[in-house]
Amino acid sequence: MIAACLNGDRPPRAHPRLPVTPEAVARAARDVVDAGAFMVHVHPRDEHGRESLDAADVAATVGAIRDLVPDVRVSVTTRDGIAADDRDKLARVVAWPESDEGGPDCATVNWHEPGAVRLAGVLRAKGIGVEAGIWTPHAATAFVSTNWPWQVERVLVEVIPGHTRGSDGRWAAERVLAALGMSAAPLLVHGERAWAWPVLRWAQRSGHDVRIGLEDTLVLPDGREARDNTELVVAALASDGGAPTQWPVPDPL
Repeated sequence: MIAACLNGDRPPRAHPRLPVTPEAVARAARDVVDAGAFMVHVHPRDEHGRESLDAADVAATVGAIRDLVPDVRVSVTTRDGIAADDRDKLARVVAWPESDEGGPDCATVNWHEPGAVRLAGVLRAKGIGVEAGIWTPHAATAFVSTNWPWQVERVLVEVIPGHTRGSDGRWAAERVLAALGMSAAPLLVHGERAWAWPVLRWAQRSGHDVRIGLEDTLVLPDGREARDNTELVVAALASDGGAPTQWPVPDPL
């Protein structure tokens, strides 16, 4: 199955069809679901287009998606760098509405970030599912040392050039998976930037759920700029046709 990551932390100028406003994000969500995505992951923005964890901005984006695509599962970010620090982040998430009152269905929690365990607890108390973002073998080890592997909705194995060790995305993903061991929750494996397509094709062949979208890459497997999120999802659903495990064309930052 394929999740669609619609915008991420990309600046609006990064791509002409990067969805930023709640209405644009909702239209993109409708289109990728029509194309075959089983859920969407979004970074809500404020009125100036900046990433936001404020309750009003989160609710506006989630609400707009649900108005157009009532049955799709909506995941939102809690990444570092949006709030001032982990205490500010926690305070903002505490103010979110519960899932059945306009909050998201689930949220990603990057396990290497300060306060991850406490943040995950707040989300679960609100009825919001937790997606554990695991970027490194060290984060995987920290995660499995807790009781959280039995409480999360899914584990996101996220390999990112410059953050996850290694020069090859598949190698990096294999090391994180080895550190996780047998996962008690469903796994979704993906790469970003230059690793997006090699990791996606390898993960598909390995039987894992995957994700794609303008957060992870701006380009198609052949290096051409994607028209939008929908074209990326369509390409991901297409047969890889024996594609190599590493593409020569880098994804622009």
